[in-house]
Amino acid sequence: MTRTTPPRPVDVEDLFPALSAHRRTTTRLHPRQGDAKAEESSLAGPLLWPADEPWPVCAAAHTKDTGHRPADVRLKRRILAEARGRDFSDEERRILDATGPGRHAPGLRDEDPLPLLAVAQLCTRDVPDLVGPEGHDLLQVFWCPFEAHGPDRTVDVVLKWRRSQEVGDVLADQPEPPVAGREECVPTPCVLHPEQVVEHEYLGLLSEELQDEIADWEGGLPDEEDDEDAYDSSTPQSYDTYEEYEAAMARARAEEEYEVSYMGDLSLVPGWKVGGFASWHLTDPAPVDCAVCGTPMPPLLTVDKWECDGGSRSWLPLEDRDSADDPDVIDPVGVYLGRGLMRVHTCPVDPAHPHRLSFQ
Repeated sequence: MTRTTPPRPVDVEDLFPALSAHRRTTTRLHPRQGDAKAEESSLAGPLLWPADEPWPVCAAAHTKDTGHRPADVRLKRRILAEARGRDFSDEERRILDATGPGRHAPGLRDEDPLPLLAVAQLCTRDVPDLVGPEGHDLLQVFWCPFEAHGPDRTVDVVLKWRRSQEVGDVLADQPEPPVAGREECVPTPCVLHPEQVVEHEYLGLLSEELQDEIADWEGGLPDEEDDEDAYDSSTPQSYDTYEEYEAAMARARAEEEYEVSYMGDLSLVPGWKVGGFASWHLTDPAPVDCAVCGTPMPPLLTVDKWECDGGSRSWLPLEDRDSADDPDVIDPVGVYLGRGLMRVHTCPVDPAHPHRLSFQ
């Protein structure tokens, strides 16, 4: 099934013509849980990987024997999804009790090589904003599922560009790390429904004049008195279950009046995407330049916790309008890195230059 982003509530370039110089296309990947084939674009699916080529490994020394088994993570998610809205059976409870973290690879030493986790496979025929080395039409993304690398203590991401027509026999039994540091480092297998859309630059990187024009259009910020009136702590809410909380939040979202905003509706799309602009909503904008040639590096791949959350529901695809509160639509992949969002940046001069990561 295709996924179609609704038209924007307003034509932002008609309102602010200067934004035409701050537009860029991005390809929303629209992951949805499912099983792909090795020759298809996917997340956590089988790769078009040559049978005679070594699988990439993590050679850094860090804890590798303790964590979550990736197969257990996927099994747990499947049980939770199937039991949504009902009580767990005794068998389901038994399985869930057995899928916790532990020392699942006691023979694996910290310095031993650890197979990397296959995260994504993207084909240029599916993803128009995917730009790599000349003649390469396939990107394969891996990471070590332990956030223990480098001075920032985060994941180590490996990119492999290749020419798909040069792949002969495909590796049938594709390796996987026996453990992952956190469940949220393990993506759920997903098929993709790529869609190219237009983005506009992050608000804080626009000129002050243009920011002021947008703020005036949005009506400005509420004053402190409005904030105090809007908050009432005298009637705290409590819920017996998470499902009750989710249902209450869904009702609140449906009842509240929706106000269009530049950052929420007209600028950057949420979710996994290729190309486009970077968001700096948690920190000040920071330069991400190539370590080899100094060229500013745009984001190649954005890994996002949410496909659409409550603050960006105007981006929900038309095909998912009846599933706006379905966890498999809102968070189909189950990945949460950094503070919820990770970007892989590559050099536009030479994509073979070392990539960089940024987090929000």
